[in-house]
Amino acid sequence: MSNPLNPCAIFMTFPITIFDIHLHLIFEILAYSIGYRYYVFLRNKTTDLINDEGRLWIFIGAAAGAFLGSHILGVLESPSKLHTLNLVYFMGNKTIVGGLLGGLIGVEITKKIIGVNTSSGDLMTFPIILALSIGRLGCFAEGLEDGTFGIPTTLPFGINFGDGLYRHPTQLYEIFFLIILGILIYFLEKRVKLANGARFKVFMVSYLAFRLLIEFIKPNEFYVFGFCSIQIACIFGLFYYWKVLLMPQKLVQNI
Repeated sequence: MSNPLNPCAIFMTFPITIFDIHLHLIFEILAYSIGYRYYVFLRNKTTDLINDEGRLWIFIGAAAGAFLGSHILGVLESPSKLHTLNLVYFMGNKTIVGGLLGGLIGVEITKKIIGVNTSSGDLMTFPIILALSIGRLGCFAEGLEDGTFGIPTTLPFGINFGDGLYRHPTQLYEIFFLIILGILIYFLEKRVKLANGARFKVFMVSYLAFRLLIEFIKPNEFYVFGFCSIQIACIFGLFYYWKVLLMPQKLVQNI
């Protein structure tokens, strides 16, 4: 039965494909490529305190950490299926929160090794926001296959992803959140001079807090004090940024 208030329920069938190619794959490729090109564009317009070699090593550290973090946390999303763990299952499960936190760990370890003391995340903040937004379009297009949908809802903008239930389109919620967050960070920097690294910290704290809350309306396995694995990772990430939460004035330069 179609939802007359929701045109998506009438005109879309999931997963969405073009010539038998899933849009999820197309948007994922676009997310990486456009995000990287945007990063290059921003770096060419600014004075980077980290040289080319340092940036290369930091990228390698970030990529390695993001790969491991995204897949490890992705596997932990469904503890009841851990008995089926193998390489195929490991590679088939990943999550953005794990990628961000794993990438953060990889970057910090790499910076310690190569002796870089300045923040490396500010330049990546807007490209990450753009890439995540594009990637989430792919998640939405994949429907039930992607596992990023929400629980059933009676709200008029619920989406039928193919199982007959109208669910929270949490992928679209996240895109909307990321757009608003990007705009707020942009105008915040117009009003005040942020300290080195503050832009990335604002992004990480905001995104982790958002994911901590949005996971409650997803069909997760809540198994530790009523939290799922992604929420637990978000809590640890927020603890890591405790200074941002308790002393936000430190984000502003010369205060």
